[in-house]
Amino acid sequence: MERKRLAILRKRELAQLLPDEKRKKVTELRAELATLRTSVKSGGTVDNPARIRELRRTVARLLTSLNQASSTTIEDSAKES
Repeated sequence: MERKRLAILRKRELAQLLPDEKRKKVTELRAELATLRTSVKSGGTVDNPARIRELRRTVARLLTSLNQASSTTIEDSAKES
């Protein structure tokens, strides 16, 4: 039986975010990730260890989305020249 993963940020929500909101979300998620990693390194336990992986993946999705958006604007401006 395959378990469904709950995404921190769904694709639909990701598409609706403005670039500034995406940057803010990346900062928030990185802070949470740092807190969880610190807790693990200090020998503590984490309620949901899979949360670390999901945070990493969500940050990567946000950064990919930001980079794709910026590269398309660069390509568009190059075509106009």
